[in-house]
Amino acid sequence: MSTTTLLSSGTVSDDERRRALRRMKTLAVSLLVFMAAVFAVSFALQGTYPWLGYVRAASEGGMVGALADWFAVTALFKYPLGLRIPHTAIIPNRKDEIGESLGEFVETNFLSDEVVSNRLASIDVAGAVGAWVARPENARRVVAEASTAARGIASLLDDDDMRDAIEAIARRHLIEPEWAPPLGRLGERVLASGGHHEAVDLVLDRLAEWLEANPDAFGALVSGRLPSWVPSFVDRMVDDRAYTEVRRFLAQVRADPNHKLRRALDDYLAELADRLQHDPVTIAKLEAAKGRAFDDPRVREMAGAVWEAARTAAVDALSDPDSELRRRAEAALADGGTRLAADPALGAKVNTWLRDAAGYLVTTYRHDIASIISDTVKGWDARETTEKIELQVGKDLQFIRINGTVVGALAGLAIYTVATLLLPT
Repeated sequence: MSTTTLLSSGTVSDDERRRALRRMKTLAVSLLVFMAAVFAVSFALQGTYPWLGYVRAASEGGMVGALADWFAVTALFKYPLGLRIPHTAIIPNRKDEIGESLGEFVETNFLSDEVVSNRLASIDVAGAVGAWVARPENARRVVAEASTAARGIASLLDDDDMRDAIEAIARRHLIEPEWAPPLGRLGERVLASGGHHEAVDLVLDRLAEWLEANPDAFGALVSGRLPSWVPSFVDRMVDDRAYTEVRRFLAQVRADPNHKLRRALDDYLAELADRLQHDPVTIAKLEAAKGRAFDDPRVREMAGAVWEAARTAAVDALSDPDSELRRRAEAALADGGTRLAADPALGAKVNTWLRDAAGYLVTTYRHDIASIISDTVKGWDARETTEKIELQVGKDLQFIRINGTVVGALAGLAIYTVATLLLPT
């Protein structure tokens, strides 16, 4: 980005300022030329017309004032007449120092703790923001802008990096920690509360339904293990008897909460929960099984699937103005704004938090913020910077030359008049 782009507010504006500056310079030079002409005429004729001495003194003072102020104004931006006189061309030669001084001025007078704290204390930021956000159209606008920013961030994120990040998080917080002790403690709590009974009932119910719907499949499991020489009618009898006994046994277990199978299952689960917490062999077996289930390729596939699903869902929801996510976000934001504007206590807390946060930022980064000014000024080209500053303030500085001409003329006339009255020839 060039210096011209940084300093210019527009070509048309610069052209207008340049024309105005040229007009004012022409006017100031014209006054100087006029004073010089008047001085020449009055100086030549004052012997014949003594009263022209006053005119000569006035024009002489006007020329001195005009030249002095021309020198002063010109010395700000360049070397007068190209002569490298000390302490001239101040802006191009001391651009960096001016930037540092401006940065120090902003740091001292605008970014002090007292100034920022007093300014924030005088403004109800929370109330103003809350009232603004409480309006549905404003909440919708904020959510729309945030959604656009979030979609942009999502598109910039590298898929491989995100997969690596999710994989690292999953490995550190999900896979690397031991599973056995937490599962054992969870099992103890479930057993103590009796919550496992519903799961056992569900398993028994599904098993009973399967047996009722698949008698032939169960029969093949039994008779298929008998010797081949056993007659077929014996196979059917065994199958029917086994099928009937199993269904009767399941019915008894389902009907009796204190059945011995249930108690045996409770004992087994309690023992398993204890071993998961305290038995090194059981713990090692579970960890080995976990390692086989979540080997490196599978973890990476899982991380990739999680990232793709999350990104797709988020982008789709954020892209649709009528999505549930955006509607809920708009409603939540408007509701939060209403509460913030209507609740003085909440507003006071938020304002206090903002003051503390601003104070911390100012205290910590005050110098860094101010250095942006000095660093930016240092990066500007001296010639272009001088030209732009002159376009901004040069027109007003030409009034100094004009005023200097007028004041010089009046001063010269006053001095000559006083001298004439006090020291008559």
